[in-house]
Amino acid sequence: MTTAKTFQNIARALTDHGTDRLFGLMGDANLFMVDSFVRDQGGKFIPAAHEGSSVLMALAYTHVAGKVGVATVTHGPALTNCMTALTEGANGNIPMVLLAGDTPVANPRHLQSIDQREVVKASGCGFEQMRAPETVAMDVARAFYRAQVERRPIVLNMPADFMWQEAEYAPRVLDVFTAPGAVAEGEILDNAIGMIASARRPIILAGAGAVEARDKLIKLADRLEAPLATTLKAKDLFADHPYNMDIFGTLSTPAAYDLIAQSDCIVCFGASLHEFTTDRGKLMNDKRIIQVDINPTAIGGSLHPDAALLANAGLTADTIVYWLDEAEIDASGFTRELDQATLTEHPKGSNKTAEGCINYIHALERLEETLPKDRVLLTDGGRFMTEVWCRVSAPDPRNFVATTNFGSIGIGLQEAVGACVAAPDRPVVLFIGDGGFMMGGINEFNTAVRHEMDLVVILANDSAYGAEHIQFLDRKMDPSLSEFHWPSFAAIAKALGGEGYEVSCEDELETALAAIGTRKGPLLIELKLDPHDVPRMRI
Repeated sequence: MTTAKTFQNIARALTDHGTDRLFGLMGDANLFMVDSFVRDQGGKFIPAAHEGSSVLMALAYTHVAGKVGVATVTHGPALTNCMTALTEGANGNIPMVLLAGDTPVANPRHLQSIDQREVVKASGCGFEQMRAPETVAMDVARAFYRAQVERRPIVLNMPADFMWQEAEYAPRVLDVFTAPGAVAEGEILDNAIGMIASARRPIILAGAGAVEARDKLIKLADRLEAPLATTLKAKDLFADHPYNMDIFGTLSTPAAYDLIAQSDCIVCFGASLHEFTTDRGKLMNDKRIIQVDINPTAIGGSLHPDAALLANAGLTADTIVYWLDEAEIDASGFTRELDQATLTEHPKGSNKTAEGCINYIHALERLEETLPKDRVLLTDGGRFMTEVWCRVSAPDPRNFVATTNFGSIGIGLQEAVGACVAAPDRPVVLFIGDGGFMMGGINEFNTAVRHEMDLVVILANDSAYGAEHIQFLDRKMDPSLSEFHWPSFAAIAKALGGEGYEVSCEDELETALAAIGTRKGPLLIELKLDPHDVPRMRI
């Protein structure tokens, strides 16, 4: 037992939980805690330019580093500025902890006083109240525990008037086992195996919840002679397998889409089967669907499977292989019919690019060839991103972050900063649109500069809000309200302390690509695009 002030005890509790990186923006309710975390505990503080950015940075850090990310903001408007970011984390089932200051308990008429519990509840995140200076260690431990078990952000609410009060401190850490090992059994398992055994054209589909079971799913697919596919979040999980179909659903290649239509059984592991994966249910018609997931809320949300197994993906795959072998079930032979070369080949489309612009598909193909192979890949929202998902590879799902859980734009660069902190030895590549960069990228690009991060930003600039531009054109209406005369983003990057290249022709593209290999800090490549020649979103 030691006695210290509350802000010191909070900082120490973070260290007890293995936290050595803290994202945030300081205010009067958290500045002394941040100072103690850095000075007393030897932690590193990454100051954001906007409160919501700190949460987004921590979300990406969680995904890439594989440990609970932590952020901190002060009270009132600082917390309300985090609403989109918190909802992104809640919708994405991302465990992180936000230490949010609160106005003094003794001053209910404080200008920034709001009911912070209700704000947090509206985002879908969990709320944990710091009860007293004496309970700091337990309250912090509870927040970390809940983040991991509930798999969502937990906001720990810290009243400002606690901070300079003294209390005894004893370490408290709730050890959490986060790899549930449920094994499927009983009649439902028997029915599922029967459907799989009788299938002549089965497909194995893996989502984010099955990434750790990769090798076991490959073993099952090889046993069945079934092709492998993934959801977007598990992108490139099976990239090196000869019968990889790549992304399943609206992002499939034409050949893969036709193959899905021919199949008679989809065995889904760790995939929630939302409307883009199933193409609004069309891809699941007239098929047997077996859904395996350890998360009960993932099953039956969009469609009702023929067999639902609340079980561990890897153990269930092993169990299915065992009983197929015991019953001497023949392989389906489905992969023998496939033309592998076409399964992952996306069409290029026509080139109608206006003068003074670069063709987007061509630029993506050259970037795929040139960008560092050990990259961490991130994408912002918007109409540009579906082509990136289809044409630009990631090393594996852990090194791929799609900021799409809430359908927002303007949050990609903030998450890229978090990925840089999580993977300081690897380059981080972000694809973002012009509107998204103006919304949230400018301020945090400077954060990347200040911290000398290895960040490459590919900015697709069609001088418009593209999805809205298309809708106006489809209705034969004037699209001018969706068009913008932006400043030069390459010049902005330079003004913020980074490197910037504008690309409007082939020679400028090659110059920018060469700069990737000689970069010395954050680099932004602005692709000047024709708004009438950008491929449509595939969702």
